[in-house]
Amino acid sequence: MGRQRFIAIAGNIGAGKTELTGFLCKKYGITPFYEPNDQNPYLADFYKDMKTWAFRSQIFFLTHKFRLHRQLEQGEGASIQDRTIYEDAEIFARNLYKQRYIDKRDWGTYWELYQTIAAALRPPDLMIYLRCPVRTLRQRIKIRGRAMEQDIPTAYLSRLNALYEGWFKTYTMSPVLVLQTDTLDYLTDLVDRMDLFRQIEKYL
Repeated sequence: MGRQRFIAIAGNIGAGKTELTGFLCKKYGITPFYEPNDQNPYLADFYKDMKTWAFRSQIFFLTHKFRLHRQLEQGEGASIQDRTIYEDAEIFARNLYKQRYIDKRDWGTYWELYQTIAAALRPPDLMIYLRCPVRTLRQRIKIRGRAMEQDIPTAYLSRLNALYEGWFKTYTMSPVLVLQTDTLDYLTDLVDRMDLFRQIEKYL
């Protein structure tokens, strides 16, 4: 029996990660691993006061993503992860540091912990990056109606998008499939769907 396959889905808030994860799980019978948003006891406080809660919230995410990653490494069959531990550090925590919500000393501690964890993990067999403009992100955030997300500033989403683009210019741990999710309609468009399946099946 060959090694189990691991697909990761990366993208900004509202880019369509959870939707694509559910879609691929239904098509291929893949085991999903979702982001522990609802479990984070700091998240509501973080959105109200980012400077006070940023470091603690990011440590929570790092810890839980490490646990999720180890679980999927030990599982059987193919698995898919909705947002990775790499994004937590490279995008979200880095943005908070750049915006001075995490101070330099805490950032040094966080980054050393992240690098130690990342070195112990097996990278994905395929990284799917969902690229999406901020206007579409805002529309989707409004539609899905999570109360704590409704007041996220447009500038915050723009900074995250810029960090995603910068990260993927240097990402080399695995093959990357980029999907432009504001124009791609794999849920109802047969051509888009078949093209998506063809690209993903090269790695399954």
